Amino acid sequence: MDMESVSVGIIGMGDMGKMYATRISDAGWRVNACDSPEKFETLKEQFAGRSKVHILPNGHLVSRSSDFIIYSVEAEAIDKVVAQYGPSTKQGAIVGGQTSCKAPEVAAFEKHLPSDVEIVTCHSLHGPNVNPQGQPLVLIKHRARQQSFDLVERILSCLRSKHVHLTAEAHDRITADTQAVTHAAFLSMGTAWQANNQFPWEITRYVGGIENVKINVTLRIYSNKWHVYAGLAILNPSAKEQIRQYADSVTELFKLMLGGHRKELENRIKTAGSAVFGPSRGSEELLLEDEVLDRFSLGKRPCERTPNNHLSLLAMVDCWWKLGIVPYDHMICSTPLFRLWLGVTEYLFRKPSLLDEVIKTAIDDNTFRSDDLEFTFAARGWSDCVSFGDFSSYRDRFEQIQTYFAPRFAEATKVGNEMIKTILDKTERK
Repeated sequence: MDMESVSVGIIGMGDMGKMYATRISDAGWRVNACDSPEKFETLKEQFAGRSKVHILPNGHLVSRSSDFIIYSVEAEAIDKVVAQYGPSTKQGAIVGGQTSCKAPEVAAFEKHLPSDVEIVTCHSLHGPNVNPQGQPLVLIKHRARQQSFDLVERILSCLRSKHVHLTAEAHDRITADTQAVTHAAFLSMGTAWQANNQFPWEITRYVGGIENVKINVTLRIYSNKWHVYAGLAILNPSAKEQIRQYADSVTELFKLMLGGHRKELENRIKTAGSAVFGPSRGSEELLLEDEVLDRFSLGKRPCERTPNNHLSLLAMVDCWWKLGIVPYDHMICSTPLFRLWLGVTEYLFRKPSLLDEVIKTAIDDNTFRSDDLEFTFAARGWSDCVSFGDFSSYRDRFEQIQTYFAPRFAEATKVGNEMIKTILDKTERK
């Protein structure tokens, strides 16, 4: 099929939907798009200057007039939206979605789409403000002919992403491995800082090195929409297990610190580090180095670094160890945030002198004790919220902290983009 005879439909014009509409239309494809009815006039104004983008009043019209339809809606709402517009799908069309959890998405497609409709779904493993070039784009040929799959690849090639072919099941397992616990860690950091009424970039012990990554990525996550993280965490069964294990790891390590159990803490940390990073990685170049870590700061760097026990990092590696996850196995379809987080954990665990300092600090130094207490509460709280499947509570918790940090989002996003570009340049060689 030639470009002039193919129309791409996008149902859901949030940040990712708009990014897809813009890039696909810029590549020369006709795009039919819609959102909820009350946004119709606003979207028409926003895209008035783009002749290839046609804003329609509703998903029925998009479905009837498009050859490849992408549902770019929240995971929580996918079944409801597909039930509403799926029966109107053009005969023989291809349908896909952009949710971060494919099990409910595929179930909705199988339940509500006509049998003659083909299913090729996708997932861009990055946020809307990240350049998609070189980023992983998962493509799932669930129910489709090869020529239909080839057409979807051709359409989405305009993103210039790295295509990764997976099943829906493999996608959900890998995204849980690479995203669920990563998000939980940063969400918990933000919760702890807010609970202590702290803006960490204003406190010298949180400026420089690893702390820069913690702060910038936490703010980056909270600057996005809550549902981006809620759907993955709550609807993916593997994610629930991993978030619970992370909370358990945080709690157990914190108790060892409080009890002064140096030898037990050291043995557990180093056993986990050996299992995750292993001797085979000892000769490989680190993903992040000192000059990279120190470059991206929201605050003034102090003359001397304050030692930190890095409970969040220790718990991450402990969690990977307990779950049998080797994070390097999923680099091909990992998010920029995961690569940053892997970079700082690797930096800590592959520097023996720094790891020994962390263990000593964990037992002998109370500087971060109140922060660690709130972090432990936060990790358990987020885990409970996910375990209960409570989207409303998740949103309330998220948006309360989002409001607290909002004044620094613009600067953090700029610095975070620079950090992500740096880490991507490094990991392209991995």
